[in-house]
Amino acid sequence: MSSPGDKPSTHAIADAVQATQEPVSLAENEGDQSTGASATGAAVAAAESGNTRVGRYRWVICTLLFFATTVCYVDRLVFGFLGPELRKPEHFNWTTKELTDILFWFEVAYAIGMLGAGRVLDWIGTRVGYALSLTFWSLASILHAFMGSVMGFSVARFLLGLGESGNFPAAIKTVAEWFPKKERALATGVFNAGSNVGAIIAPLAVPWLYINWGWQWAFIMTGALGLIWLVFWFAFYHLPSQHPKISRAELEYIQSDPPEPTVRVPWLTLLRYRQTWSFVIAKFLTDAIWRWYLYLLPLFFAQVFALDIKNFGPPFVVIYVLADVGSVGGGWLSSRLIKGGHSINFGRKVALLVCAVCVIPVAMVTQLSNMWVAVFLVGLAAAAHQGWSANLFTTASDTFPKQAVGSVVGLGGMAGAVGSMTILKVTGWVLGDNPDASSFAPLFIAAAAAYVTSLLIIHILVPRLEPARVEG
Repeated sequence: MSSPGDKPSTHAIADAVQATQEPVSLAENEGDQSTGASATGAAVAAAESGNTRVGRYRWVICTLLFFATTVCYVDRLVFGFLGPELRKPEHFNWTTKELTDILFWFEVAYAIGMLGAGRVLDWIGTRVGYALSLTFWSLASILHAFMGSVMGFSVARFLLGLGESGNFPAAIKTVAEWFPKKERALATGVFNAGSNVGAIIAPLAVPWLYINWGWQWAFIMTGALGLIWLVFWFAFYHLPSQHPKISRAELEYIQSDPPEPTVRVPWLTLLRYRQTWSFVIAKFLTDAIWRWYLYLLPLFFAQVFALDIKNFGPPFVVIYVLADVGSVGGGWLSSRLIKGGHSINFGRKVALLVCAVCVIPVAMVTQLSNMWVAVFLVGLAAAAHQGWSANLFTTASDTFPKQAVGSVVGLGGMAGAVGSMTILKVTGWVLGDNPDASSFAPLFIAAAAAYVTSLLIIHILVPRLEPARVEG
């Protein structure tokens, strides 16, 4: 998932991510993977990790990260599921363009936030920084309930995006503080699973809240979940060296890695390398598709299959459960190929090709009359995206040294946000005021083509996934 999430440093969000990266392949499983590859990393690391006698308090911290990420995705998706209802005449009578414009401002803020979140966390520390981020986005989520115009909702979405941009860098930084390298992939996989759990909870909880309490309380009650989390965060979280409940053996285990180099690699320097551009362009094209699914699939099913908010639950649960399976399966495939004796280049690109091919059938979804067939094709595309994302993120650690990989991931994250902004603007223009199946057809065709196109660009720019020779 991109669609499917990244030692102190001062290089923005990229540095928070880079602190948990190792320039090795998934097959080697030494060190950790990026957020996008976390589910795969978890599956591999779980099989290989054998140290269970040093204490387990670090997993309490990881559980807190899991719930924070779950809340993050629930809050992010509330508006997407309420959007088809709120645009009706009995509420706000928005046009499709107005709906996509509101969603657009979340992505603007998310891109801006990615530039500064890591720097803020390095300045004020994880304990306070994570709490501020979650408090900010929880209040922004609640703020939606008091808005009554396109401008008001746009402001609320902007503030939500600004706050949520801190979740993954804070969680990744926390993992780096609490886990040795050989367990970071597993820990990151555990907390990142919250993104898919949040995507499953939202279509079940939001319709129930809307039907029984009204749309305002859907925002208020989901937003309040984060404020409850804060109580547990402050009760349980301190740095390992300052924590009263951690054993000496566990602290020594957490600190067992040798010191890490902290050479700073400026972003502009990385733009000289084809490996950077292959990653950035692929993120721009494919992250946009995943975010489009998250925000606008409810509108598609409402307009094309007359699905109302009372019935969103089962179809979207199927879609995001499939996405979770794809996240593990896509990465498992490349790992299996590499462990079987194939090169990293072959393993990664074959896995990316399989995922890209699995997305193609989604182009036919607007021609279907059976909703559940459409659900399966969209779910297959979502699963393929998550498998794609796992492998794409891992190409960064395949091709860049440790001191650069986080910066590359940060550049890719910004590119993904810009791609999302672009597709939201295009969607508002393409769909018009009364979208039907034919209106959505160009968007699903673009989704089907994005992954094959990205893989072609990757192969042209980087015929072999070889390490870039990066100088600080």
